[in-house]
Amino acid sequence: MTATLGALQLADWRRRVFGLYAGVRHLNSHDPAQGHELWRSGRDDLFAGHPQSPLLPDDRARFTGLTVPRYDPDWRFELEVRRPDEPVRMVVDSSTDGSIPFSLVGTVRIPYLGTLDVWRITAYGGGLFLPVKDGLAGQPGGTYGGGRYLLDTVKGADLGSGADDDSLVVDFNFAYNPSCAYDPSWSCPLAPPGNTVRDEIPVGERMPR
Repeated sequence: MTATLGALQLADWRRRVFGLYAGVRHLNSHDPAQGHELWRSGRDDLFAGHPQSPLLPDDRARFTGLTVPRYDPDWRFELEVRRPDEPVRMVVDSSTDGSIPFSLVGTVRIPYLGTLDVWRITAYGGGLFLPVKDGLAGQPGGTYGGGRYLLDTVKGADLGSGADDDSLVVDFNFAYNPSCAYDPSWSCPLAPPGNTVRDEIPVGERMPR
């Protein structure tokens, strides 16, 4: 594959992901479960047939769909983003994208779970980034050991804002594995300590059994 073809295919992948989440946000306004079904089937189609699928060739040949439990409305929240008392920054080294700088936007408080940090990617293009690592991380049939992503808006994974300007829709049913969970040649930012919770989050994409 030439670098040009790869770049065009990646752009098409991103375009499709942006379109998929636009459809999800439209449906979520009145039927989040239907939006979740669109998301699940859309990701299955991308993983099965798109040339930029993160599945390795042998895994793609036997792929029948991602492991995603049924939608549970109890895991959907609209949460205020509470501003930090002082600026916080971190830099994540990546073998594919170089050093990725982040700044802390604030925190969201999840009922019964605790808080999660909401980050902004401060490189070109920006974007909100909200990962989560739960008590099932690294367990057989559980979640990816490095954590999953809830939001990564620079790449299209965006569930939208809540009713207030300083709030976000945080729906754990849409938590998904980063590409490096399927192909170790990818390099993905992992969930830092402020995005780790002890309890198990039983919804969202799981690792293949």
